[in-house]
Amino acid sequence: MSKILLIEDEDSIRRVLKKVLLEDNDSYQFAEAKDGQEGVSQIKNQSFDLILCDIKMPKKDGIEVLDFTLTHTPSTPVVMISGHGNLETAVKAMRMGAFDYISKPPDLNHLLSTVRSALQSKTQPTVAKKVVKKKNLSPQMVGESKAMLKIHNLITKVAPTQARVLVQGPNGSGKELVADAIHKQSLRHKGPFIEVNCAAIPSELIESELFGHMKGAFTSAHKDRKGKFETAHGGTLFLDEIGDMSLPAQAKVLRALQEHKIQRVGSDKDISVDVRVVAATNKNLAEEIKANRFREDLFHRIAVIEIQVPPLNERRSDIPLLIDHFNAYLTPYKSIEDEAVRQLTEINWTGNVRQLRNVVERLHILSDSQITASDVKQYVNP
Repeated sequence: MSKILLIEDEDSIRRVLKKVLLEDNDSYQFAEAKDGQEGVSQIKNQSFDLILCDIKMPKKDGIEVLDFTLTHTPSTPVVMISGHGNLETAVKAMRMGAFDYISKPPDLNHLLSTVRSALQSKTQPTVAKKVVKKKNLSPQMVGESKAMLKIHNLITKVAPTQARVLVQGPNGSGKELVADAIHKQSLRHKGPFIEVNCAAIPSELIESELFGHMKGAFTSAHKDRKGKFETAHGGTLFLDEIGDMSLPAQAKVLRALQEHKIQRVGSDKDISVDVRVVAATNKNLAEEIKANRFREDLFHRIAVIEIQVPPLNERRSDIPLLIDHFNAYLTPYKSIEDEAVRQLTEINWTGNVRQLRNVVERLHILSDSQITASDVKQYVNP
């Protein structure tokens, strides 16, 4: 039986957190505090297995509560609750020793997985903390630029609907994170999220990958096999790099979207599927349509809502936040000089966020106790 302290000045947020967590595990016990001062008082007088703590609160803020907790009861994991404007402070909290942070409004899957891992870390503190940080690094969208706030707002509006979404942007910009966020905030979040990289599958195999096949349908078909449409039933199918899909496969995808039915390769039997499709591409599909490489009717089916993810060079104000975010998940933690951050902000990031993440990891490995401006000059090729 785990005891959790909720320190949050908004009654509605506390109610949502309790409701979601109790639905996941009805054995949780809760104590509540409406501000940081009340939270510190409870930490002094009781022991808890986990503390969920807002950052911006009256009387004492979340950083003060975290600092007290780390001194008074360092084995108790603290998960910070961060609004969009508090992301930089949340990263600072993780530097201090917070277990993780969740954003407002809370992503339910992220909340549940973080709470489970934090409670597990009570008995396995070192191993569990490293595991959850590695696990939770990839799916988080980081940024407070106008472009990123616009994307967050679009996701909030479109995710609860059944509308198909086309995510466009250059390689490495984070299109898959947008798709993942749409799924997690949708009514299908308890269903599967299945990803297919259309560019990585040979054209002769893409139909089998998407729709499955029957035994004997082709030389290597030794048994019946479900395709991704069937696997994603009740959830979301993410067709990454759909602009690279062959025209015959496009025709079958169009039929699946129109009729909600598919046929396995080698079969004429219809199989009903309930799938929401989110697609992504780094290509200009208008040009692909003109060149007869992409079906216009399919484009109109998948692009009910279009989300444009900008290249990193067009949202440079997010680079310091991204650097802190990636750096916070690498162990042992190494601080980074302000001048080093400034230099990284000025680099031409042709590989976008993916390239930045790799560079931060490279600097972490090759630097000494601190990542310095000289490390950037030595190990990063602008």
